[in-house]
Amino acid sequence: MTTLLRVDASFRIEGSVSRGLADSAQAAWEAEHPNTKVVRRDLGLNPLPADAWASAVSASFAPADTHTPQQRAALMLASALLDELLDADATIVAVPLYNYGISQHVKTWIDLLLADPRLRPGAGKPLIGRPAIIALARGGGYGPGTPREGWDHATPYLQRIFGDVLKMDVRITAAELTLAPVKPELADLIDLSKQSEAAAHEQANAHAQEIARRLALPAA
Repeated sequence: MTTLLRVDASFRIEGSVSRGLADSAQAAWEAEHPNTKVVRRDLGLNPLPADAWASAVSASFAPADTHTPQQRAALMLASALLDELLDADATIVAVPLYNYGISQHVKTWIDLLLADPRLRPGAGKPLIGRPAIIALARGGGYGPGTPREGWDHATPYLQRIFGDVLKMDVRITAAELTLAPVKPELADLIDLSKQSEAAAHEQANAHAQEIARRLALPAA
């Protein structure tokens, strides 16, 4: 049995593009591994405590017998979050672009992962090569030549953390102009929005299918 970790960050359920992209990736994975175990971590609906990271980090500089209840709880939370990631054969992270970056809930999750001793510098790379699909939804357009080129501070950060820090095998799919159908000033871009979303769903499906099939291959 395989295990798929799915992390959602949107505070929306109905109409959430990032959740929709994660649905496509999950469905493609399950088509290849019908008996898979799916572990859900919904940061949008169930945010992690904002002060947990500070408690976990401060605990790392103090002897264990002096830890406060808050510090012990934060360390246990960080450990549980990393266990979810380590136990998964693949991970889907669905992230909307909020105010040109990731939400505080995603940042808290990442900070807590990195607070665990198993991911500290010099501790090794236990996630090296593990596949991760990052599914992004961006309300505007941020591609080359657009007025807001360079304003997307989520995608480079997520690539840096999951690819360069954790050394995971990262694949990114993104839907742009997702606010066009609901913002009158973007009405002329609705067709482009639909095209971008459709392409992102195809890419999410292809990413999940490729890594699921690769996992099913016998070891050389």
